[in-house]
Amino acid sequence: MDKTLRNYKLMAVEVKPELERLLREEKVAWLTTMRSDGMPLPAPIWFLWQDSSFLIYSQPNAKRIRNIANNPRVAINLNTDLCGNRIVVVTGMASVDPSATPANKIHAYIEKYHEAILQNDMTLESMAKEYSTAIYVKPIWIRYE
Repeated sequence: MDKTLRNYKLMAVEVKPELERLLREEKVAWLTTMRSDGMPLPAPIWFLWQDSSFLIYSQPNAKRIRNIANNPRVAINLNTDLCGNRIVVVTGMASVDPSATPANKIHAYIEKYHEAILQNDMTLESMAKEYSTAIYVKPIWIRYE
């Protein structure tokens, strides 16, 4: 575990079956990190929900990597329905692992995003090379309505 997370008490967050399904099936979420000047920086992400946490792959030089190094507190928001009735907001602690298993070696990740990777004119290998740094987010609080 990243040293910034060692002193932070992470508690198990209850995830009901309907939310579990949403977290597994939803393709795009928004990750918000905090810049060093305190300004929030939201960005769309692809993610995998596994082992009660989020796995996100990032470009190693992305601003979110620097932001997480400075402040591991993050938020993840899923898109709502057209009327804004479905709300999923997660706050949690993030850690960065540049030596994690590459995205193209994670079967569930490839199964979820294979078509999108191809539509973005990438191969599985080129995507894994460009987005080579894993971010793990352990939820602390979830709002689901």
